[in-house]
Order: sequence, then structure tokens, then C-alpha cells
Amino acid sequence: MGFKVRPLAEEDLENVMRWRMDPDITRYMNTDPRLTPEGQRTWFARVVQSSDVRYWIIEVDGEPAGVVNLTGLDREDGVLGWAYYVGVKRLRSMKLALSLEMSLYDYIFDMLGKKALVGDIFTLNKGVIQLHLLCGSQIVEEKKHHVCKNGEWYDVTFMRMTAERWASIRDTKKYEKIVF
Repeated sequence: MGFKVRPLAEEDLENVMRWRMDPDITRYMNTDPRLTPEGQRTWFARVVQSSDVRYWIIEVDGEPAGVVNLTGLDREDGVLGWAYYVGVKRLRSMKLALSLEMSLYDYIFDMLGKKALVGDIFTLNKGVIQLHLLCGSQIVEEKKHHVCKNGEWYDVTFMRMTAERWASIRDTKKYEKIVF
């Protein structure tokens, strides 16, 4: 399978809206949004104007499959946040997840010169936590009852990869390079 990312375009908004409201996706996110085409266009207009965020569409063999984004590009401390999801279930794979995450490390540390990449994951999402650990990310903290969603409290695991750590372990990792 061939993996690629490309900048988010207005033509992608319907897919993004559908994926983002899919209960299989939102169960691991802080919100369960009720999105509309008009709201998506307003959101997209803000995103393309912002220097602080970047969004890409993940493609598998040319088919749009999901979204990856970076936040905090304007932060002076060089720490970025990130998130991604693959909305097309049949296109999900360990190979894609590993390639995406480690290629993102290459991009933010080598191309952007940033210092760290951080993320927060619902602690019940054990598979994604294990994936991040496999890629070399480390657990920084676990907070109990950190997010309240629909009246239910969730524990959150905070993870981090630094430029220094990635430089020290990159050669031990095998992944298909994705160009950001």
C-alpha cells in the first residue's frame, strides 16, 4: 500500500465532517461534535488563515482515509501538539500508523526544527498508547478524571517525543517514509 499526506482542501470537508462525527472515532476524543457543512466551511476558513496549525489528509493508495494535524506552530518553546485519525476502517493498518507517526517525527524535528511533540490520549485507548510507545514516545503523566464528556469522566495519558530522543532511536525504526 502507498501512503501519502496532502494539505486539507475544501473538497475534503464532507469526508472530514463524516469521519469526525463517527462514534468509532469520537469515542476516543474529547468531544462528540454535531458538525454542519456551513460550520465546516467556517472552520476551514480559520484553519487556512492560521499560521499556528496545519492539517493534512491521509491517503492510502490515493484514497482519502483520514486526517493528521499539528498545533502550536507559533509557540516559541518549539513544542507542538498533534492528533490524527483514520476514518476509513478498511484502510487502517499498523504499517500506516507506524509510518505516519515516525514520518511526522522526521518532519517536525528535521524540517521544522521543533523540540518536542506532545499528545494526550484517553487512557482507555490502550492500543494507541502502545503504538506511541512502540514509535518511541514516552508517557509523561496520567491524569485521573481529567476530561468530562457526556457526563462521564475519562482518564488521560500525556505522551511526548523529543527531538533528542528521536535522533537517538530513529536508526532502530523501520517505516515507510511519508513526505509532509
